[in-house]
Amino acid sequence: MRHFPVFVNLGGRRVIVSGAGETAVAKLRLLLKTEARIAVFGEDVVPQVRQWAAEGRIVLTERPIAAGDALCAALLYAANDDPAEDARAARIGREAGALVNIVDNLEDSQFITPAIVDRDPVTVAIGTEGAAPVLARKIKADLEERLPASLGVLTRIGQAFRARAEMLGDSKKRRAFWTKFYFGAGDRALKAGGEEAVRETLETLLTDEIERRDGPGSVVFVGAGPGDPELLTLKARNALHEADVVLHDRLVPQPILELARREAIIVETGKKGFGPAWTQDAINALMIEHASAGARVIRLKSGDPAVFGRLEEELDALDEAGIEFEIVPGITSASAAVASIGRSLTRRGRNASLRIITGHDAEGFADHDWRALARPGEAAAIYMGLKASAFLRGRLLMHGADAETPVTVVENAARADQRIVAATLGGLPEALADAGITGPAVLLYGIAPRGAQVAMDALPARAEAV
Repeated sequence: MRHFPVFVNLGGRRVIVSGAGETAVAKLRLLLKTEARIAVFGEDVVPQVRQWAAEGRIVLTERPIAAGDALCAALLYAANDDPAEDARAARIGREAGALVNIVDNLEDSQFITPAIVDRDPVTVAIGTEGAAPVLARKIKADLEERLPASLGVLTRIGQAFRARAEMLGDSKKRRAFWTKFYFGAGDRALKAGGEEAVRETLETLLTDEIERRDGPGSVVFVGAGPGDPELLTLKARNALHEADVVLHDRLVPQPILELARREAIIVETGKKGFGPAWTQDAINALMIEHASAGARVIRLKSGDPAVFGRLEEELDALDEAGIEFEIVPGITSASAAVASIGRSLTRRGRNASLRIITGHDAEGFADHDWRALARPGEAAAIYMGLKASAFLRGRLLMHGADAETPVTVVENAARADQRIVAATLGGLPEALADAGITGPAVLLYGIAPRGAQVAMDALPARAEAV
């Protein structure tokens, strides 16, 4: 990070703009949102600058900036559209002790102005180190849509109420109070009855929180999806933002964990097939320990928590301990895998049913209805099937499956390091070995990548990397 993001207090301080043309206007539009005392120096003054001067919003001096003009200034913008004049203005600013920005000159600027989403007093600044202004504008546009215009009003009213809310004492109670206000009750009150209704709602929420007796926390089971943060549901993101404790699977990547609050306790409760792992009893005990202490615990599971996530065992433990829970579904790996090859898990005329099965369970390689699965046109998404590939092939061929049945292997579905291998049932173990697939991977039995059917005819026993 070359540019460290800070918010400078400009209340009552001088800000200088050297230049009075269109380039200066763009900076002045932003500066006029602040409480700064703005002075503009420049010739060839455009009408907009003259209007702001006439309204008393800026002080205009119709000459080039000179030595001494930047005394006591916090910031100076060189916006002359003339490299030589900008360099001269920047030198004057530096000599006066002001931080200097030269428009469209990143290398010689001491600071940069980010793209800003203004919901005063909430301000979101977006910077790309000058590398991609178009990207910054796109992010700004997205945030403008997501942050309601009412956010600024709610924040100002909430700011005035902060001293009252301090009587809650406990930080968890305060966080719960403000969460209810900003993410539901406040906006509803503003729309229904204006600012007075918002203030009444704050009083009601405060009374409710004061009277609420302390008790155990709760556990929210959140599906992290296949690993791409963009595939998280909005409800999953919100849950992470509110978590006191996050207990996550080994396969949940760092970009998703970074969505949690900085103050949250984050623990990897990893499980690894055929390797060292946390015991289920230890995970259950840790969940109950934190929730019993009043924490909001997020049990973050890769994919969907209800698909091979041992969810029922953890729910049973919470029921026995009297801990409340909620389940937030996620995108399971089979859905991400089949999307990556341009296919559907079901198709009229191909398969009227779909099996989601596991290659091994607690007892070893898992047994299934192989005769039904071996019928022509059947399809299955097979989880944890890498080490069981030879077993799967043997059982299916033994029950009449065609050795040419396509099997698509998707490793790290929906992630940047995703790999796809198109194979046949007859050559599945060898295909996995040739490709060096180590997982996590989903085997799509009976489903070939789009456009790969012809290739399958020529590959009875080996894989084709797609």
